[in-house]
Amino acid sequence: MAEIKYEIIKTIGILSTSAKGWTKELNLISWNDRAPKYDLRDWAPEHQKMGK
Repeated sequence: MAEIKYEIIKTIGILSTSAKGWTKELNLISWNDRAPKYDLRDWAPEHQKMGK
C-alpha cells in the first residue's frame, strides 16, 4: 500500500477532546501534494495518528 502524505495547512478549530487526549478537529489539509481541502477527523496528541 502506498504511503499517504499529508500537510496540515491551517487548523480551523478543535471541536472536542476525549479522555485519552484525542481531539476532533476541522483542518485545511493537503493530501499527497494536492490542493488543500477541509477535513474533519479525530487526531491523537501531537498528530501522530488519525481516525477515519
